[in-house]
Amino acid sequence: MASISKRLLLFVAALLATAKMATSVTRCPDCGGAAVPYPLSTSPTCGDQLYKIRCDAGSLKFDTLNNTYPILSINPLTQRLVIRPSNFIPNTCVTVDIAHGGIKLNSNLPFNVTSGNTILYFNCTDLLLRSPLNCSSTSLCHSYIKGSRGEATKCEMAQLCCTFRTGGSSNSYMIRVRESGCRAYTSFVNLDPSLGVGQWPEPGLELQWLLPREPVCNTEADCDGNAVCGVDPNGTGLRRCVCNSGFVWDPVAGICSQSERFLLD
Repeated sequence: MASISKRLLLFVAALLATAKMATSVTRCPDCGGAAVPYPLSTSPTCGDQLYKIRCDAGSLKFDTLNNTYPILSINPLTQRLVIRPSNFIPNTCVTVDIAHGGIKLNSNLPFNVTSGNTILYFNCTDLLLRSPLNCSSTSLCHSYIKGSRGEATKCEMAQLCCTFRTGGSSNSYMIRVRESGCRAYTSFVNLDPSLGVGQWPEPGLELQWLLPREPVCNTEADCDGNAVCGVDPNGTGLRRCVCNSGFVWDPVAGICSQSERFLLD
């Protein structure tokens, strides 16, 4: 037992020492007091450039293909962030981003919509009755309209409303809003439908990002002492900082850390 405890202590100490070493990646500075964890990037000199977000006047923003949404929270351990859905146009049952067709993510980038969102669609046409969405009289969207004190109350006289959970292959990158479908929407993360509307969380749409690969490099100077600039084993034609023997790539911290097997040998 003492031997195991000693090994664990050595393992933790080695990890801490490794974390203090110079790395080939740089975490971006905080934005208005909000941390910007790796691999998210607010400038060309930090983070991973595939994971771009924006720091705009002290507030974090997420750019889609066609619009920009405020970031409400970021969780680097689960690789997830929450953006605020579009507001309603005053005194209407139409959301502002109908002009952009709703939320459209770039499918070539490492972000997608998670399965934890409940989407409420409002002001829909009869075409939605042929969709897999729940547009029945018991749909959760009716509860929201009746219990909401915000602009959604304007949707009470609209033709039709519907509800669905995200995460299917057809909606991983898009929340559509259009004249021939539904003209308004809102979203809630990990919603418990048994709660009254007054107990619901604030509206949000949860996105997740894929774990980043090792940093791209041109020379050995682009990598730290625990990695070499080598050919990408995935055959992309790029060169990446490949971790040395006894080290493994930690995509959350953005460093080559000593592997547990190596430390316990």
